[in-house]
Amino acid sequence: MKILALNWQDLTNPLAGGAEVHLEELLRRIAARGHEVTLFCSSYPGASPEETIEGLKIIRRGSRHDFNWLAPFYLRKIVKEQHYDILVEDINKIPFYTPLYLNIPTLVVVPHLFSTTVFREINFLLGMYIYLFEKPLVSVYRQKRFNVISESTKEDIVARGIPPESVSVIHCGIDTREYSFDPSIDKFEKPTVLYLGRIKKYKSIDHMILAFDKVLRRIPDAQMYIVGSGGYTEPLKDLAGKLKIKEKIYFPGFVDSDKKVEFLRRSHVAVYPSLKEGWGLTNIEANACGTAVIAANVPGLKNSVDNNNSGYLYEYGNIGELAEKMEKILTDTEERGRLEKGGLNWAAQFNWDRAAEDFERELEKVVERGK
Repeated sequence: MKILALNWQDLTNPLAGGAEVHLEELLRRIAARGHEVTLFCSSYPGASPEETIEGLKIIRRGSRHDFNWLAPFYLRKIVKEQHYDILVEDINKIPFYTPLYLNIPTLVVVPHLFSTTVFREINFLLGMYIYLFEKPLVSVYRQKRFNVISESTKEDIVARGIPPESVSVIHCGIDTREYSFDPSIDKFEKPTVLYLGRIKKYKSIDHMILAFDKVLRRIPDAQMYIVGSGGYTEPLKDLAGKLKIKEKIYFPGFVDSDKKVEFLRRSHVAVYPSLKEGWGLTNIEANACGTAVIAANVPGLKNSVDNNNSGYLYEYGNIGELAEKMEKILTDTEERGRLEKGGLNWAAQFNWDRAAEDFERELEKVVERGK
């Protein structure tokens, strides 16, 4: 197949996140299986307009701020000249509404939809811009086939009016060469709680800090690492200062892959307190590294945790419950060992190669249907 993929960013973009990891892990494997794959996305300072990475041709145009307005012009030209068999449109924040100007078999990939969640992250005017742009999704894409990364996202899309038979679920995988358990590596000497990911307001990391303040009353030598970069770092530091626990919480910022894996292996528990996600890849990565997890019982995250086996789910926003579950894992060595073992078994089910095979079959269905 000759495949054109569309996403806001590619994985080399400094602002890339889980959506980019998901799409490119699949596309690069699809390319390795003999298909011709091109990714069209926005550019960023210092990026090459075009390059090929691991068999995936990347074309970059415009910027993060104007890409959705420029994309229709470039896409019409590219599709007309190259005669692709299929378009893979990744809806990450604002849809491109390609059915309005392209006549091509299309598979719509959705990590998760924002809906009102967007107002937790940005100002009202920009939030309303994204919210309103997302509203016509069902009417425009109703005849297209969807692929999502969790049962929660499927439920969300079906509730909006897309027929359930038009939505397939393929879970994310993990790179087992990178994320793996090493029994020779010990946990940190001090009981350690970890958050690893982008530092955004809607991730609700402040809940984690509030819960940790309670934990410190019982476990005074505990420590917390909040690893990652993002625009909400300073408010979190201010919160830690107001609670007088600043010396117990470390903000290493962005770290490379090796350091990321070290944190995942050495922490006693990894926590994901977000309001809503498409999936919880960090939960699976932590489990694969031999670490138990705690996550909010919300769409997406609840699908990435095998509750009471790979870790715990808790009621979103319930600071007391989160603190209790943190304390349980940090103090009960036998229970933590049970969860770590369960997490290793749970993580072993998620494989990028298998996900790519399933994704390839989805692409073939859409191409055949188009014919």
